[in-house]
Amino acid sequence: MSLGKEITTNRTMTNATFQRKGLPYVSELALKNSKDIIKILKWNVSNGIHFFRLSSMIIPWSDRIDIEQLPAYKGIVSALKEAGDFATDNGIRINSHPGPFVVLTSPKEEVVKNAIADLEMHGRIFDMMGLSHTPYNNINIHCNGVYGDKQSAMDRFCDNFNRLSHSVKSRLTVENDDKASMYSIKDLMYIHSKTGVPLVFDYHHHQFCTGGLSEEEALKLAATTWPEGITQEVHYSESKALHENNPKEKPQAHSLYINSLPNNYGLNIDCMVEAKGKELAIIPFINKKVLV
Repeated sequence: MSLGKEITTNRTMTNATFQRKGLPYVSELALKNSKDIIKILKWNVSNGIHFFRLSSMIIPWSDRIDIEQLPAYKGIVSALKEAGDFATDNGIRINSHPGPFVVLTSPKEEVVKNAIADLEMHGRIFDMMGLSHTPYNNINIHCNGVYGDKQSAMDRFCDNFNRLSHSVKSRLTVENDDKASMYSIKDLMYIHSKTGVPLVFDYHHHQFCTGGLSEEEALKLAATTWPEGITQEVHYSESKALHENNPKEKPQAHSLYINSLPNNYGLNIDCMVEAKGKELAIIPFINKKVLV
């Protein structure tokens, strides 16, 4: 999320720049990213937004460095704690969504090690912010791979889940996919049964990977995986191809804005709108009960 050129939490660099400028530049960007979190959160509160996805790029190249060696480490920790305290005090739910290279189903050990390192850094940042060790502050991922045998892939996910720290385990959630060959909510119930990981229902993805369930059935099945006292999280987006009447666009691609909010079928949900227009897409819906 960005609020103009100077306020953003996504400052990063290419590998070439990282090699050339090293830790001092990483530190500079990380400090700016960390300090801008609270600016965004304050803007969100003033505009009635109480659900925020934290960037995965707060500390660039964090999987390749010892962050405690950053020159501005203490300042980064202080800024993150200030933002976390503000979120807690103002009822802001913060989560994150690590990218597609985080693959706990992979048969390759190196891929799994990298995935674990990425997840652990997310957990560490959440800990520095003082966020809860619950899926209220979730770190949400996809399984991201079937490898010709969905059952074996899910078993690998469960085995690798057990290699994670409590910081990550206690926050991890898994989301359904947007390809029929991938993971539906029905499929992911197996992972939930083995690990206790809650399932995030994505309305848009469900259209392409139903698992033989209706939207209502899948949403309510996912609801059974959330612990008591933690509001179920869902994701909502609309098709860019339909919005732009452009058959050349992939139907799974997210539109810039949304035309409506999803049906919650009587459930209490926290809805993360995944529209390219970000805050501009949701402001017209802020006062609707389904969007927190």
